[in-house]
Parts: sequence; structure tokens; C-alpha cells
Amino acid sequence: MSPFSVVSSGDDPSEETTGAPDLGRLLRRSASGDEGAFGELYDAVSPRLYGLVRRVVRDPAQSEEVTQETFLEIWRHCARFDPRRGSALSWMLTIAHRKAVDRVRSAEAAVRRDETWHATSHEAAHDTTAETVALRLDAERVRRALDTLTDAQRGALELAYLSGYTHTEVASMLDLPLGTAKTRIRDGLIRLRDTLGVGS
Repeated sequence: MSPFSVVSSGDDPSEETTGAPDLGRLLRRSASGDEGAFGELYDAVSPRLYGLVRRVVRDPAQSEEVTQETFLEIWRHCARFDPRRGSALSWMLTIAHRKAVDRVRSAEAAVRRDETWHATSHEAAHDTTAETVALRLDAERVRRALDTLTDAQRGALELAYLSGYTHTEVASMLDLPLGTAKTRIRDGLIRLRDTLGVGS
């Protein structure tokens, strides 16, 4: 049976008396193949993950697809969750945000391909071509620099600078103290600066 077809844990009356579920424990149980635990996990965090994805992707149908892709990745890789590196919610939100950003980038790349096709169907001026190449090289440098960050740093930076959230919102979404969120963003920026050689 697929882990996405499990019965909602909301049918269990004991849930009402136990309070918020232990997401880390549910991830560990899911890692051992416990589909019931994964169902509880899905019920507990799917509104939060969908809300984050929707803010990035905008389109409701695509947001639903990205949310399902997020849960599929969580199911496949929940054994990789390390509570020493952050909360379970933060780990899952980071996956959701990365998936959402990837979907937006993919859509933007498709638009750029269309625009490029239309542009190249006419004779391009030499300086325009050179500018396009320079922009692509800069974008590739930034992508490589982002790959040098830790998942925690990259997730916080993407929320703050690609999605436009405030530091307080980033801290709330990643279930972190405000100071920790600011530190991740600052450290990520410093590492990006050093990798790109900005100011050197």
C-alpha cells in the first residue's frame, strides 16, 4: 500500500488527548517503514508545508503537486533526518522550500527558452549576445556558490532573499529562535561572499 493512501490519523480519538505529535519520532518510525506513522506525519504538517509551497509557487494546482513531491522525498529519505542539526519541522520545511524554488526556476527556465527561441529567430546584435552570455555565467557562479552552503544556511537564505520573508518569518517557518535564524542567514551570506570573491 502506498504511504500516501493511509487512513487519516484524525480518526484516532487518542490523538486529541496527546497534543501535538512528536514529529521527530514520527520521522524515525516512518524511516522503518511505518506507514501509519507517516500518515500521522502527513496530517500534522501538510497544511504548513502546502502553505509555504503556495507562497513560493503561487499556482494552487502546481503547489499541490510540489507538496506531494515533498512528501514523497520525505518518505524516501526520512532516515536522513538528524535531530542534532535542527528540528523535524525545519528539516521538512527546507525540503518543501527547495522543491518549490526548483519548480519556480524550472518554469522560469521554460519561459527563458521560449524567449530565447523567439529572440534567436531574428538576427541578434553582438552586444546583446555578449550580455546574455555574461548573465548566464554570473547565474552559474551563484548556483555553484549556493551549492557550497549547508542545507540549513541555503534554506534560510532562500526564504529570506528568494522568497522575501523577514528574519522573524524565517525563524517562525523553520521553527528556530530568531537569533539562530539570523545567524544562519549571516553565515550563509559570508560564505557566499567568500566563494564569489565579492569585495576581495
